[in-house]
Amino acid sequence: MGETIAFAEAHPDCLLRSCAPGHLTGSAWVVSPDRRRALLTHHRKLGKWLQLGGHADGEADLLAVAMREAREESGLSRLAAVGQRLFDVDRHWIPEHGGEPGHWHHDLRFMLEGDPAEPLTLTDESKALAWVDVAAVAALNREESMLRMVRKTMALQA
Repeated sequence: MGETIAFAEAHPDCLLRSCAPGHLTGSAWVVSPDRRRALLTHHRKLGKWLQLGGHADGEADLLAVAMREAREESGLSRLAAVGQRLFDVDRHWIPEHGGEPGHWHHDLRFMLEGDPAEPLTLTDESKALAWVDVAAVAALNREESMLRMVRKTMALQA
């Protein structure tokens, strides 16, 4: 978290994609009401299973960004924030793609609750969307960033 704070303090334009070294993003760790399933997207550009989320595009309210991105990327309309606190913070490298240079995402993540019975709508950003048992997320993505959110979620079930 310290790296992200230092980055934001050093880059007044950190909410904009035009901030070349990187930028702040807002992500939604969408879980079922019983916290046993998480909604994941098979991200088209990155080719891996991830939480929903995206660029702030100038919006300073990163929870609002996470909510917007979750709605846009899943089609879910009945989403609710599980509190106002950050659920997780991650800094990860986004490789060059389509002429856009590689850069850092300083990702502020919020836990949202969604209804697995609500229909999902696939967008061109995803290859697939799926509700996955939290305990099975590691079979799709073994990155520490994802495993950390799984551990935090499983601790809520105990």
